[in-house]
Amino acid sequence: MTQFRYIDSHVNLHAPQFAEDQAEVIDRARAAGVDLMVNICDRVSNFDAVYKFAEDHADIWATVGTHPHESRENPDLTTADLLALAERPKVVGIGECGLDFHYDYSPREVQAQVFKAHIDAARQSGLPLVVHTREADDWMAQILSEAHQAGPFKLLLHCYTSGAELAKTCAEMGAWFSVSGIATFKAAEDVRAVIRDMPADRIIIETDCPYLAPIPMRGRRNEPAFVPHVYDKLGEIRGWTLDEVRARTHEAFFKLFDRIAI
Repeated sequence: MTQFRYIDSHVNLHAPQFAEDQAEVIDRARAAGVDLMVNICDRVSNFDAVYKFAEDHADIWATVGTHPHESRENPDLTTADLLALAERPKVVGIGECGLDFHYDYSPREVQAQVFKAHIDAARQSGLPLVVHTREADDWMAQILSEAHQAGPFKLLLHCYTSGAELAKTCAEMGAWFSVSGIATFKAAEDVRAVIRDMPADRIIIETDCPYLAPIPMRGRRNEPAFVPHVYDKLGEIRGWTLDEVRARTHEAFFKLFDRIAI
């Protein structure tokens, strides 16, 4: 396997927070050793802007999907809509999709309906499902369990901060988990406790930039260049050296995002 220094599995380079200095942000990431990034689609209507980064940069890939906050924008989104866009050669995942009952920016039933379309697209395409879940553990467990019984699909719980029980349920389905800067927050011991029990061969790393900057950058706009801090924290939590963190999380990343040719 090609040796990668750092991989950021979840960036939002098209976000308005980067509008003034996108090129500089990418340059800083590379200078910090970030050799690969996945730019995550927040809504299907924004897909062209998301995908352009993948078209323009050999080290950036993309997903297609609609975040639960935005599901009200197209409640009739179909699996076919997602599959058509997923045919683009540098699309490597379906999502970010899921359920968010903290803000309820979209009606819960609409979130669930749109989420199920994404699950079907992941199953049919073979691409991993990138899932956002917040304060929706019961609904999420039920939807994923029923869907998994209907046929397997690859599953990633991104930036996981939900409960241990949902984590266990998803791990039994073969899910991957990604760790973000939240793991560094002083008040996030409950998150670290779940990270200690995650399957060692199914953990990957992200920034979720421009959000969730890790300590010691907390309070600033997050960037992919800050992802080494998450690597270091994961090593501390799991008792792994940096070389072990790289070996384990990079192998897990490429097993999950297996459309990426290396």
